[in-house]
Amino acid sequence: MENQKSRKGLYIGMAIGAFLLIIVCMMGISASNSEIELKTQANAQEQVCKNNFDAMFKKIAQIAEVSDQYKEAFKEVYPALIEGRYKNDGNTLMKWIQESNPNFDTKLYSKLTDVIESSRDSFKHEQDKLADIVREHNNILQKWPSSMFVGGRPALNVTFVSSAKTKETYRTGEENDINVFKK
Repeated sequence: MENQKSRKGLYIGMAIGAFLLIIVCMMGISASNSEIELKTQANAQEQVCKNNFDAMFKKIAQIAEVSDQYKEAFKEVYPALIEGRYKNDGNTLMKWIQESNPNFDTKLYSKLTDVIESSRDSFKHEQDKLADIVREHNNILQKWPSSMFVGGRPALNVTFVSSAKTKETYRTGEENDINVFKK
């Protein structure tokens, strides 16, 4: 009878051990899958950032080019329009005051400003998403219990786009440039 009880205890102990082993294996698989998912998501998000930056650069460059072309065309056309109106007339000043003269339209410059602002905001948003993915990945690598399973894997190697000005400011810890328009 005692032999049956000890066998029964052994089987229960083995069942509990197997159950715990299955739980540990599932935790390891879950941590590994989460780490792989975040790595894949970070790579995809980094590509989104590259695409967003490329689109931003192209939009700004092309709208700026159109604005410059408009400015140059206006410079060529305006003098000829005015000259033809007032060539051999003694009442030139009075006519100039009374007539509606062509105006330089600044809408293209306003549009360019809007595109710069919205594109920069969009790019920043995409980089913020990437930073959050990196944060989450680092947590999985470093926090217990997932660190037991994936802690030895490398951190994500992503590139965040920044300016030389920002890098220098963070290097020195100082930002003294308060003049928006340098003279």
